[in-house]
Amino acid sequence: MSATDGVSRAMVSSVRPYGPIDSRILDEAADWLVRLHDQELSAAERADFERWHACSEAHRQAWARAELLMNQFGELSARWAMPVLDRPVRHAAASRRKVVAKLALLLAVAPAGWLGWRVVDTQGWSADMRTATGEQRRLTMADGSRLLLDTNTAVDIAFDSKQRLIHLRYGAISIETAPDPSGLQRSFAVQTSRGRLRALGTRFTVRSTEAAVHLAVTEGAVEVTLSGELAPHAVVQAGQQTELSKQGLAPLTPLSPPQQAWVHGMLMADALSLTDVCAELSRYRSGILQCAPEVAGLRVSGAYPLTDIDRALAMLEATYPIQVRQRWRGHWVTLLPR
Repeated sequence: MSATDGVSRAMVSSVRPYGPIDSRILDEAADWLVRLHDQELSAAERADFERWHACSEAHRQAWARAELLMNQFGELSARWAMPVLDRPVRHAAASRRKVVAKLALLLAVAPAGWLGWRVVDTQGWSADMRTATGEQRRLTMADGSRLLLDTNTAVDIAFDSKQRLIHLRYGAISIETAPDPSGLQRSFAVQTSRGRLRALGTRFTVRSTEAAVHLAVTEGAVEVTLSGELAPHAVVQAGQQTELSKQGLAPLTPLSPPQQAWVHGMLMADALSLTDVCAELSRYRSGILQCAPEVAGLRVSGAYPLTDIDRALAMLEATYPIQVRQRWRGHWVTLLPR
């Protein structure tokens, strides 16, 4: 049973959550939303909620808007997540106040604000090729090169008489290049936000985040030209990896095979913290996936399927002293101590 199953759906659905609502009432609705998520209410507390809900039409509109907000959490990106359960107990009160304030702001602009969010969130729709959250896609390009798009990835492909270019907008790709069949000796390159990566007969992966672009080479070599520079900065050989960031090119380090397991649809964990495991699994699952502070530092080892996150969570629950708690129809998952 979800946290809001006790709320009268008929009452909520009959209310239109549009129009201006007093900020104080929105604050109260946000507070109830957090409480309903964060804990099981007692009978007295639920009666308090029902009285608050029935107090006025404005209260009912505010709660209908809160319901609308939660119904969207299966699509909202992680930056909208409520981080209450990620905070140590000593910071819980301050964290909750911040969460309520953020929620109240969201409630103030919903539902019109969804349009703005959708515009930002769907920038990749105009890309030549994209994948949804949890999807991986393989294809053979016109020149015979093979491309794998990881979850939530968007690319543009530009093959002409002078070059073979892939523009990685966001996400991660794996490339296995083929000799140019045209006879024009066109270079093969990946353009990223931090620079250009030219393949020298190779197989490599590229992952782009807001902070940096990670490059790992498994065969051949890749020539790196940083943004704003004309000459190549370095050549990364097979068995090496590096990162491109605002600070430049990080020192080359040995390739980490577990980091490449996503190419085969797996997460390979070798004494990873549960926090890191959750962060990686959450890239392949819509909604929110987090772990409670009490188990955040738990060390995890094993192989977990990225194509079936529910199965991966079940494997974790069966192996370690944790329990998987799902709320909001599975959109919000928290790993708790057993």
